[in-house]
Amino acid sequence: MTPAVPLRRSLRALPADVGELMDHTPESAYAYLRGTHPALFLTPPGDGAIGIMRWPMTEGQIVHRDQWWMLLQDPVVFPDGRHGRCLRMVSPQKEPGVAVLPLMGDEVVLIEHFRHATRSWHWEIPRRGGTPGLGDKENAAKELQEKLGVPSRELIELGMLHPDTGILAGAVGLYAARIDAVEGVEGVEHSEGIRRARTVAFTEAEDLADRGSITDAFTIAALFRARRAGLAG
Repeated sequence: MTPAVPLRRSLRALPADVGELMDHTPESAYAYLRGTHPALFLTPPGDGAIGIMRWPMTEGQIVHRDQWWMLLQDPVVFPDGRHGRCLRMVSPQKEPGVAVLPLMGDEVVLIEHFRHATRSWHWEIPRRGGTPGLGDKENAAKELQEKLGVPSRELIELGMLHPDTGILAGAVGLYAARIDAVEGVEGVEHSEGIRRARTVAFTEAEDLADRGSITDAFTIAALFRARRAGLAG
């Protein structure tokens, strides 16, 4: 039996319940994850679903792993019987992420955030990944405090959102937060690529989304849900 060795750098940040020492191959890390987190590999009953094939027929891989994401390559069987491989991103945190729409009366607060993935600036609402040990509302309040430096007077649940069902496995909780003021927004979180914040009327934010000036899915979904919940002024 091959002794366990530390995983290579891109795979070492496994959580304690997955194990820090195991055979170094991406395939064995995948097999261990599959054995310890079976819910990630379920296939719903009935026809038409894309199934995940089982060892010993074939096995998948954890292509990359860090504190925020796992990139899995799953061996799959399509409804017509074809075999293939599909990629998906899975969060290592069991707690879901959150996105928060800050409301000041009839106005909303937007932050201008540079995103590496698109290499562009985006007007969006604050959001963060899951925080171990914090509930959704606590996590939402924490994000608001860290990004805008203000407490929330009231947090309102707006439901769950799957931001990209083609590649992301997890859902994000949407919230609206009533706040009294925003102070010192210039330069907030410079280290994270945030350069400014602005307040706009709720209807203007919707117009920005309609015109394509806001393209962030979390922001558009939160505006829509807040409008439907009667929070638009």
